[in-house]
Amino acid sequence: MFDGTFRKPVDKAVKPIGNALRRTGLTPDHLTIVGLLVGIAAGVAIGSGRLWLGAFLVVLAALPDLLDGALAKATDAASQRGAFFDSTVDRVTDMFLLGGIAWYLATDPDYGDAMPILPFAIAGVSSLVSYQRAKAESLGIEAKGGLMERAERIIAILIGLIINPLLVPILWLMLVLTTITAVQRFWKVWKQAAVAPVTQERIEMRRSRRASRRVLRTERRRTRVPRRQP
Repeated sequence: MFDGTFRKPVDKAVKPIGNALRRTGLTPDHLTIVGLLVGIAAGVAIGSGRLWLGAFLVVLAALPDLLDGALAKATDAASQRGAFFDSTVDRVTDMFLLGGIAWYLATDPDYGDAMPILPFAIAGVSSLVSYQRAKAESLGIEAKGGLMERAERIIAILIGLIINPLLVPILWLMLVLTTITAVQRFWKVWKQAAVAPVTQERIEMRRSRRASRRVLRTERRRTRVPRRQP
């Protein structure tokens, strides 16, 4: 939901930062790795009961994830490999955050023995939502949207970490809304596939267009005139 509403304004806002980062010599993959390491640290902090520190690290982990795309555009380094790497790291980070919450619930005597299952249930349904989008896009069908995408999940986790009494109610709400999102995406793809079935020919055409774009990017890099040294 937030991704579709705020994506363009956010991209516009971080574009100057991407241009500034280009001068540092960093690559988008560097930022993605930094975000992963900070996300792992956030999961460890949450699991050890340091919820406020975990919330702070979650925010820090979100910054590289926000800026790697801007840097990729500024350096003309956007690629399928980078997109795949970034998406994979997002899933790993999510698992560490939810795993940290599960560990915290399991070790805190105020919560029941079954409560740690809740974050893992959210992780399972979230993986289904991500799979639906990946599978649909591989078939040439658009599957974005829904009440509880990744941005909403991160915001909800932040609120639960900062306001501890709300953590478990927020987790239940996340589970319900993420399940609704899975149903929304299923229905969205189901309707598109019904009126416009995707043939193997269309899939091959889509792959061919992607290959052509990669070739064009490679040629631009090869023909780029290097800057003269002073």
